[in-house]
Amino acid sequence: MSKKRRLNIIFILIAIGFFSWLIPKIRYVYCSFQKSTNPVQVTVYLSLKNGPLNVKKISHYLKEKGVLTTTNQFELVGEQKGMNARNIAAGKYLILPGTTFANLWDSFSKNSRGSGNAEKKVNVNFSNCRTINEMAGRLQNQLDMDSLAFIQYVLNPQVLSNLNVTKEQLPALFIPNKYQMYWDQTPSEFIEFMSHQYNEFWNADRRKKLEIIGFTDPSQAVTLASIVYCEQTRKSAEWPIIAGLYLNRLKQGIRLQSDPTFKFCWGDELRGVQRLLYVHRDIDCPYNTYKIKGLPPGPIFFPPPEVVDAVLNPDQNNYIFMCAKPDHSRTHNFTDSGKQHSKNAKAFQQWLAAGQP
Repeated sequence: MSKKRRLNIIFILIAIGFFSWLIPKIRYVYCSFQKSTNPVQVTVYLSLKNGPLNVKKISHYLKEKGVLTTTNQFELVGEQKGMNARNIAAGKYLILPGTTFANLWDSFSKNSRGSGNAEKKVNVNFSNCRTINEMAGRLQNQLDMDSLAFIQYVLNPQVLSNLNVTKEQLPALFIPNKYQMYWDQTPSEFIEFMSHQYNEFWNADRRKKLEIIGFTDPSQAVTLASIVYCEQTRKSAEWPIIAGLYLNRLKQGIRLQSDPTFKFCWGDELRGVQRLLYVHRDIDCPYNTYKIKGLPPGPIFFPPPEVVDAVLNPDQNNYIFMCAKPDHSRTHNFTDSGKQHSKNAKAFQQWLAAGQP
């Protein structure tokens, strides 16, 4: 091989090495330029769902949302920063105008808590639910959580055993309130969060009151609170009175005979029905307190925490009976006399028969 040819080969190899070194530098400079000259122009909420997330998938999603007009520059920045499925966090994000591509990728980066650096929490509320199924549907509308997957998880025998509850008692663990959670919350993370809220609510003071009224488990108080609330959803002043009445019945071994309990047995069939009949009351069901003594096996509603506190702080009365007043006040007549209760019930039935709603 001639000397000239050897020199040409050496020159080519040097050139190849040089450009191999230079091209990434050029790309880095180019990306750095794009970071500062191509900020986001719009305000938008983004929802990155759980699943394999990579640079191309996110860039195309942002283009669909109108955040990007083209994807090449954004992808170059992502590749330069080494973004991949392991370090991109799913969740809800608020992207503001002026956010550079580099800052946008930093926003999606997973931190030590497993959430995105700029991930936003969302409001979660499951008030006014009757069952776990209803709650699951509500969560699906507010979180990136499949309702069926949630139900299957929480009703798993091992999960119930870990929580030390039966499936009937399970609703008592979920105290309805307004919470803030990450949108990509998994069922297990949701249970962990709610267990913490449960333990905070059931502090030493409330557990002491639980013993005073004769209960041994918080689920009993929540179950009674669910009945109290279903009897009276509007007039909170009556909650401790009704609680005291039902506690009197429990202590005296009298069936609770609460209409909402047998109504619960019918599911949606009696929803909205105002005039309940004896045929409805005759249903065989463990929640029907006309047929069973004591409390049902679990709550018939997710009662507000204020109603649970009303059960823990009941009115000290001798009432055994209650009947809706024959007017539009949505309040009740209370008495400890069966004779007086019969009069109250007759007056209410006559009022209904006269065509009152």
